Amino acid sequence: MAKTFLPHSITISILLKESIGWARQHLFSSFGNSILTITVFSILWFFVPQLVNWSLIKATWVNNPIACQVNGGACWGLITDKYRLILFGIYPYEEQWRPFVAILLFIAIMLIVANPRFWKLWLSSLLALTLAIIATLMWGGIANLPFVSTDRWGGLPLTLILSVTGIVLSFPLAILLALGRRSKLPIIRTFCIIYIELWRGVPLISVLFMSSIMFPLLMPEGITIDKLLRAQLGIILFTAAYLAEIVRGGLQSIPRGQHEAADAIGLTYWQKMRLVILPQALRLIIPPLVGQFITTFKDTSFVIIIGLYDLLSSTRVALSDPQWQRFYIEGYLVTALIYFVFSYVMSQYSQYLERRLDINMYSK
Repeated sequence: MAKTFLPHSITISILLKESIGWARQHLFSSFGNSILTITVFSILWFFVPQLVNWSLIKATWVNNPIACQVNGGACWGLITDKYRLILFGIYPYEEQWRPFVAILLFIAIMLIVANPRFWKLWLSSLLALTLAIIATLMWGGIANLPFVSTDRWGGLPLTLILSVTGIVLSFPLAILLALGRRSKLPIIRTFCIIYIELWRGVPLISVLFMSSIMFPLLMPEGITIDKLLRAQLGIILFTAAYLAEIVRGGLQSIPRGQHEAADAIGLTYWQKMRLVILPQALRLIIPPLVGQFITTFKDTSFVIIIGLYDLLSSTRVALSDPQWQRFYIEGYLVTALIYFVFSYVMSQYSQYLERRLDINMYSK
């Protein structure tokens, strides 16, 4: 059968009509949308050329502060000169391959955990093993790896350690707190309510400060707790309180008939929760759950108040160099881009899970 081809002019005419129709439907569907579209395009028309000119055309890519001042554009030479300090903090220079490998392991294990095909019983063991390997790499002291104390950890590895470990360990605690708050036992319910409201009633900065000051005072004489561990514990306890309220909201949204059906077939309380209620509840709370994960990832920047240098703090240290101080915008832009990439990936993943698990099943 011979193939037929539309003339070039007809093809362009069809594409033009489709484009005009799409613009009318999405950009100029009403008077308000038309005004908003024109305003946004006017702003972009004014700023985008200037941004491209500053960030690309006039940009300086070589490690030369004087050339950056002469060209007047973005000074990306700051990043080429200070990228190690930004990414790895004050970790020993000759050993920075270790935090680099730790970053790769974090990304690899997160990709595995994110894939529903790997949601098996062995996944928790693999996650624990990966975190143990990362801790071994960062600390050293074995296998001919020089020991590096936690006060020299910093940059992106420290941010990932605090956020990923905080999320992983706070989630089971949050589930127990949410179940405890709905318990019929007064003592358990009262304890969970006090815990949740107490931790949600103070900012994370106060929690980190108190964990740095109070924990050593409560320990027996001669025993000290590493400040990284204190910060990690504070983040876990703080995040668990917020996650507990999110989980409780999911539990309350499950129809009463699901509980009655589980009781009717003779399931125990824990079997009912594990097999029937919790799986449905967790599907419903994916958006706020991931939102809290993103917040935890970004809130790790507060650890600077107890002397830990995460990604943002390492950027500040890099910008303290007198010859690069005036180019702080470039440093913070790159740091913001790193935060954005991780947060955006988590946001897109939550939408993927919503579609895969069909969380709107009750609205159909």
